[in-house]
Amino acid sequence: MRGDDIQPDDDRLTVAVQAAQGGDEAAFRTVYRAVHSRLLGYVRTLVGDADAEDVTSETWLQITRDLARFSGDADRFRGWAARIARNRALDHIRMRGRRPAIGGDESELADTPGAADTAGEALEALGTGRTLRLIARLPQDQAEAVVLRVVVGLDAKSTAQVLGKRPGAVRTAAHRGLRRLAELIAEEPAAGGAGGEPDA
Repeated sequence: MRGDDIQPDDDRLTVAVQAAQGGDEAAFRTVYRAVHSRLLGYVRTLVGDADAEDVTSETWLQITRDLARFSGDADRFRGWAARIARNRALDHIRMRGRRPAIGGDESELADTPGAADTAGEALEALGTGRTLRLIARLPQDQAEAVVLRVVVGLDAKSTAQVLGKRPGAVRTAAHRGLRRLAELIAEEPAAGGAGGEPDA
């Protein structure tokens, strides 16, 4: 979460989205490359590894179909794409007869401070695959809040719109999720220098 390189990337993504809306295929590829891995990571937390690629492909089909009607900048685009991904994932879960394990409403803790620095640092130190595997062990509301805030890069307000919650509840869920994630990281055997990661 380095502030100095967020703005230029957002500016480029905004320009690319606008060009893609006008039919520029190279611009659409730029948009896809900038957003796809983040969306895929989010979808994995909802449906698991086995179905994530298929659900994310369905998400991109809808994005492509509805892109001309989208209006906004890079941040709004990421939120819009995440909302589509969430809807496709929930449709997929319903089709399979499974329900996500959504935690309770934490809105009573809406003024809890944001995520601890140690949790954020721990997140940055992990490889993406390992991080997503650990995030998938969190309660569903915490997992979604963490992925949307940290991986997809949405602010609390945009994340709240995707999840249909209040921004304070999202901040609380992300804070709790990052704290628990830091605990999970500490509990895992060190996968750093000597030897590979243990099998999941």
